[in-house]
Amino acid sequence: MKKTDPYAALRFREFNIFLLVRFAMVFAWTMQFVVIEWEVYSLTKNPLSLGIIGLMEVIPAVSMALFAGHVVDQSEKRGLLIKCIFGFSVVSLGLFLLTWPRIVSDLSTNVVLYLVYALVFIGGIVRAFLGPTIFSLFSLLVPKKIYPNAATWSSSVWQMGAVVGPAAGGFFIHWIGVHWSMCFVFAFSLMALLLLLQIPKKPILNPNIGEPIMKSLKEGIKFVRNTRVILGALTLDMFAVLFGGAVALLPIYAQDILKVGPEGFGILRAAPAVGALLIMFTSAHFPLNKNAGMKLLAAIFGFGICIIVFGLSTWFWVSVIALFLSGVTDGISMIIRQTILQLRTPDAMRGRVASVNSMFVGSSNELGAFESGLTAKLMGTVTAVVFGGGMTILTVLGTGFFFPKLRKLDLRKDLEEHEKQQ
Repeated sequence: MKKTDPYAALRFREFNIFLLVRFAMVFAWTMQFVVIEWEVYSLTKNPLSLGIIGLMEVIPAVSMALFAGHVVDQSEKRGLLIKCIFGFSVVSLGLFLLTWPRIVSDLSTNVVLYLVYALVFIGGIVRAFLGPTIFSLFSLLVPKKIYPNAATWSSSVWQMGAVVGPAAGGFFIHWIGVHWSMCFVFAFSLMALLLLLQIPKKPILNPNIGEPIMKSLKEGIKFVRNTRVILGALTLDMFAVLFGGAVALLPIYAQDILKVGPEGFGILRAAPAVGALLIMFTSAHFPLNKNAGMKLLAAIFGFGICIIVFGLSTWFWVSVIALFLSGVTDGISMIIRQTILQLRTPDAMRGRVASVNSMFVGSSNELGAFESGLTAKLMGTVTAVVFGGGMTILTVLGTGFFFPKLRKLDLRKDLEEHEKQQ
């Protein structure tokens, strides 16, 4: 197998099944989020309500993240992922029922809204376990020497789901309505469950089974804190996502500023993921390992610029292009960050490190949605988006200054060390 083989990871059957499962889950999750965003804003016409959706998911995701990492490192990964997907299916079924006019016709808007928030909260609990489980299972399906290639394909499939899911959400709202759109989400979650059953159980690589939970959590936090490259990458991405969360305000742009309806909303929502998907397929042939630290900083700096342009634009296609380019830069960031985590994390600590990652990055998507909704309420929508882009740029400058090891990072050395160990 050649070192430069762009399809190296795809030559492993179990990894291909894993990619299908990941696509189905990302498609279902992103489509569900878009459909619920649209429904909640249609009910309330209040930008803060969009922020509350994010807050309801981020509270349990953050508060349970470290505990989830401990559980993941102590558990069989495939079985735990089955439980996570089943939990998501229950949430999707609940949202399907809550958008059924025959069921909610006698309920007030506030009651429906609170029930939606409650289900989103339960989804946040599932999210706390889902991310670390997927990250840990990934490492058991391919050899270490092709982690970067596998990370590229995994991220590409994630973005593919993030392209199709939001776009499908926008178009399906127009074609079949919110209720039947949620039925489609539920069907995809069941498909993911059936696919996952084709992967056999995997060994638990943690030598400290039964380790006290507080000791386990402290070791995970200590590892991330002492590994400056990982800490710097997570910090950078966290603040970029937190302040650059313009996508949370897309229902407002689609309905009130650009006035493009649900079809335009679907295009706007999918544009960043299309850009990210393009760069990820490209990077499979042209790896980003050389001078990875500077490429990471430059990518997120560019992301901040794109968010500012989007915030100021009143032309639909300029907005689409700005979001597309934000996806290109975000895709570069995601590939490099995932490769850093896979190469620098010991097998026995993957669940805990992934949980810290979800606290820094994964949950900052929802926290960013709350920040965007709150600042939009206080400053106005356009000002809030421009402010977020500016803060992202300042974060890049600060991270580059305080984390010189990240700035000088070159992942080719890590790959050479792993190849020697094979």
